[in-house]
Amino acid sequence: MKVRYSTTDPTQSDLDSLPRLSFILCYGTQAINVVGLVDSGATVNVLPYRYGMWLGATWNEQRATIQLAGNLGHVAAQPLFLMAKIGNFPPVRLAFAWSQNDDVPLILGQMNFFMEFDVCFYRSQLEFEVKSKSR
Repeated sequence: MKVRYSTTDPTQSDLDSLPRLSFILCYGTQAINVVGLVDSGATVNVLPYRYGMWLGATWNEQRATIQLAGNLGHVAAQPLFLMAKIGNFPPVRLAFAWSQNDDVPLILGQMNFFMEFDVCFYRSQLEFEVKSKSR
């Protein structure tokens, strides 16, 4: 599946384009359409707080915590497992660091988006390709 790089604002140019992927996240009987940044440099998948709440997840102070790094190092996060429907691929279970902050982007990272999908970036062509993992 080939996807065009995109911007978040129509006033931005192609230089501001990034690999963003539209897909559906599910938790129980709830589902939402989301857009995530495909980031091969990110260690984990990151989910903004509002998405978890919209899906009906409950923030539990007793749950294990995840230490985020970089500019997200100050943000509390907990593990949350969601089903993702991406294009025509079969649904996959993704593990997210569900942040207790809405100012974080939805990020698809190494653990475990890149374990489920092979991704090739073609920045000069402003597109990327997502394939089901090689078996």
